[in-house]
Amino acid sequence: MRAACVQLSVRECDVFNNKRRALQLSSDAADSGADIIVLPELFLTGFCYDIEPERYPYPSLIPFRALSVDSGAIFVGSIMSSSDRGTHNMGFCLAGAEMGFYSKTHPFGDEKKHFIPGGIIAPVKISGLSIGLEICYDMRFPEVARKLCESGADLLVTIAQFPAERIHHWRSLVIARAIENQIHHIACNACGSAGGSSMIVGPGGEVLAEADDEECVIIADIDPGERDRLRRSITCWEDRRPELY
Repeated sequence: MRAACVQLSVRECDVFNNKRRALQLSSDAADSGADIIVLPELFLTGFCYDIEPERYPYPSLIPFRALSVDSGAIFVGSIMSSSDRGTHNMGFCLAGAEMGFYSKTHPFGDEKKHFIPGGIIAPVKISGLSIGLEICYDMRFPEVARKLCESGADLLVTIAQFPAERIHHWRSLVIARAIENQIHHIACNACGSAGGSSMIVGPGGEVLAEADDEECVIIADIDPGERDRLRRSITCWEDRRPELY
């Protein structure tokens, strides 16, 4: 499986240019043969609360759905989503006409004034893959990744707008979530207003690809079977004692 992370400079409220650049870079990733293409948190709008949130089936994602159909790639990102309950930071996994969702569990800071926290932590099952999706601040809570992995995630994906001043936290957390769950971790951050340093990490904590702080696409080939081989070799997963914790 070939994984790609589109590290995008997300400009708040500039939907036209955010979409244009996201499509350009996503097309580059698709041309490279990527099977999964990951975009940052709220990659179309940023945290622009003046924009009306969308409702399903999310018209702004139509060109990404078309690119998914043409390339066969799964797309992952998040969008401001409206429901009868309010507004969600809604993570999505998109494969052609098929979509699955995860609502951000832990809004951070002022986000709490605008987003309803999600109430379900479960992998998104799409196109034969079980994706353990979490959004930015969720990564600081190891219980989220652990529950996703206990529920059968084939890989972890974190999408974020993680700030540059805490990018050392980001790198440590991305690698830790991979090591402690013995699973591949695709962590796609925004750049520009955020700190970049998107990463693709193997289940043993090895960094397979890493970005700097500029717009780019990073790509790595990953073998989902490596998760099970590592868990058999280093038996942390088998040796857990959840009845005590």
